[in-house]
Amino acid sequence: MNQNVLHTENLSIGYKTKSETNTIIQNCNIQLQKGKLVALVGANGIGKSTLLKTITGIIPTIEGTVFLNNKKIQSFIPNDLAQELSIVLTESLPPSNLTVYEIVALGRQPYTNWLGTLSEEDKNKIEEAISLTGIEDWQHKKHYEISDGQLQKTLIARALAQDTSLIILDEPTTHLDLVHKVSLIKLLQKLTHETGKTILYSTHDIDLAIQLCDEMIVLTKNKLIQDQPCNLISNDVFTELFQNESIVFDKTIGRFKVI
Repeated sequence: MNQNVLHTENLSIGYKTKSETNTIIQNCNIQLQKGKLVALVGANGIGKSTLLKTITGIIPTIEGTVFLNNKKIQSFIPNDLAQELSIVLTESLPPSNLTVYEIVALGRQPYTNWLGTLSEEDKNKIEEAISLTGIEDWQHKKHYEISDGQLQKTLIARALAQDTSLIILDEPTTHLDLVHKVSLIKLLQKLTHETGKTILYSTHDIDLAIQLCDEMIVLTKNKLIQDQPCNLISNDVFTELFQNESIVFDKTIGRFKVI
């Protein structure tokens, strides 16, 4: 039996101002199941970040409802939400002297007392997250002493230490070369299979997502489609992704090519 960690009902996303409502996509029905790696793809400016911010409760819905573990996301108090959902954004870290270990330890904030004292369970969760992401060799370095790829793994370890059922990442492979992109997505794939956590991430690396993800959510103009990559290929969904005569999706090889 499939267990939905997050699902939406007739969700419409966009932005409201005092004078008008700008709706980007209407009637989105998403299901994120336990232990699945799901990629969110779409052209620049299509609404990927808006969708992520809406389903995580950062911005309000235009219409419809987001459920996290069958509870309306708006009904969570912040600390309880932080025990169910962790988010890895693309913003750079603020200036500090924090070590990699200390950054990972920040994932335990929803569970520590008001003094921030780490219990044995907290320390075990931190060590487990460090081990799962393979960052032991640089855990005692300052965060500004490590590479972009190492920092991304550190932030994923922080999300793992937070021990939530759902992890959402906004374009985690930005600024990484191909080798590190593959390494990072394979790490996410491994984590879903080994921990049973659900991971949703937005990306421009569509070919990589097709190869490594369990499911994909494809945003086109005014439409959202979620399915397994093989079905999306069969149904010609990727041919609608870019309105450009210089790039086409070749379903015989399952990837984009320049013409």
